[in-house]
Amino acid sequence: MNTWLIFALLTVVFWGLYGVLLHGGQVAMADPENGRYKAFLWVGVAYFLAAVLAPLIMLVGSGAGWSMPGKGVALSLLAGLVGAAGAFGVLLAFGAKGSPAVVMSIVFAGAPIVNALVAMAWRPPAEGWSAIRFPFVLGIVLAALGGTLVTLYKPASASKPSAPAVSPPTDSNP
Repeated sequence: MNTWLIFALLTVVFWGLYGVLLHGGQVAMADPENGRYKAFLWVGVAYFLAAVLAPLIMLVGSGAGWSMPGKGVALSLLAGLVGAAGAFGVLLAFGAKGSPAVVMSIVFAGAPIVNALVAMAWRPPAEGWSAIRFPFVLGIVLAALGGTLVTLYKPASASKPSAPAVSPPTDSNP
């Protein structure tokens, strides 16, 4: 197995857990009005730990130079901004009563489609647009169909048992 595939599958697992954990964090904040913002704050702290401190340690440890071309910095910063905006959009969707199963199905079916189309527009196929083969187009259609089917036909969530109905006490005296 190729190393890149192991890392890609590891990312699938991490990002597959992301929505469920993020929603759980939002709910566990016990603040229906601002819980999503509190959860996002801690996502930012985690991003700082994972995306600032870890690379800094790696760069210092490897003795890397600190010269960084402006275009690389700008595109990387933009990538971080759209990633954070996407995470915030997920939280807003949860706050608007979207369930993790539905929201994340739409996100994870739609994002590869957007990625493929933007990547091709940014760097068109060397052989020209006529070189796009049917299996690629079918993959785009199936990704959209898969997201739609998972969204429309997800199993009902297990719910907590409801408390027995209690009737209000009646006064037997006239």
